[in-house]
Amino acid sequence: MSSCSSSSFSLLKPLTFPSTPCPSPALLFHNNPNYIPFKTTSNHSKTLHLSKRLTIPFALTESDSPKSLQPDLQTLLLQLADSFDLPSDYFSQLPNDLRLDLNDAAFDLSNGPVIDECGMELGETLLNLSRAWESADTSTSYALASKLPLLANSLTDSAKLAFGRRLVAAGRRFQAMGQYGQGELQKIAKAVNAAGKLLSASSISATTEEQPKTETRMFKFGELQVEVTSEKANIGAAIGFVFGILSWQIAQGIQSIPESSLEYANDNALLLAKSLRGALLAVFYSSTILSVFTTIGLLLLGRQLKSEGK
Repeated sequence: MSSCSSSSFSLLKPLTFPSTPCPSPALLFHNNPNYIPFKTTSNHSKTLHLSKRLTIPFALTESDSPKSLQPDLQTLLLQLADSFDLPSDYFSQLPNDLRLDLNDAAFDLSNGPVIDECGMELGETLLNLSRAWESADTSTSYALASKLPLLANSLTDSAKLAFGRRLVAAGRRFQAMGQYGQGELQKIAKAVNAAGKLLSASSISATTEEQPKTETRMFKFGELQVEVTSEKANIGAAIGFVFGILSWQIAQGIQSIPESSLEYANDNALLLAKSLRGALLAVFYSSTILSVFTTIGLLLLGRQLKSEGK
């Protein structure tokens, strides 16, 4: 029996660690009165390691979410401002057709109630930026575009939506200019479109709540741009009606003159007078017919615009 005990003791002896003695619970309690002894098992250690392994993939999955991969608005607006960092005479050196497209971009950026939609500070900045484009002032355009990143954070959802729509419309104008120089206009178009689309996408909740706005119709003739409204269409119809009446009266007056009353020195002058009389009758009768169609068309357009406004 004693031999068995000694053999068991010899087997258990190598498992002890005398070099690193474990402090007793009494000593720990003496050093720290708040110490509460507990038993730590190997299963608890495995549980801790398992929880750590589960936490790390969760953090990686959260960092790869689509929201974190979206471009930053400030970064896009800074790229927009940097795209206007051009030589001071760049806009003034553009050809006439590109200058007209630049004016169209300025109109799309600031037309309508821009201050009511975008706020006082941003609205005035967009108005000044559009004036700089119209006057081909490159330096002022860059200075005003550099203010946009500072103003975007304080905008409401509806203001961001309006701002984004204006940027997208202006970006299409720059994109339509095509390749020129070293591709500066296309860089501007890309930066303006990217910022505008992100602003519109970030305000998608405001889009569903906002009532649909009527589309603005424009009449363009060269550099002349006039917004077509129901009131203006009715005024145009009235003017066309008056012009048609005048054309009809003049044509009736010319036709009331009999050909027998035309007396000239020779037959050639008489033939010339008759041909001139026929040409005048054709012109004024045609004007009367065109005035009638124009009046009817403008009345129908005014009624359509009025119904869309409701």
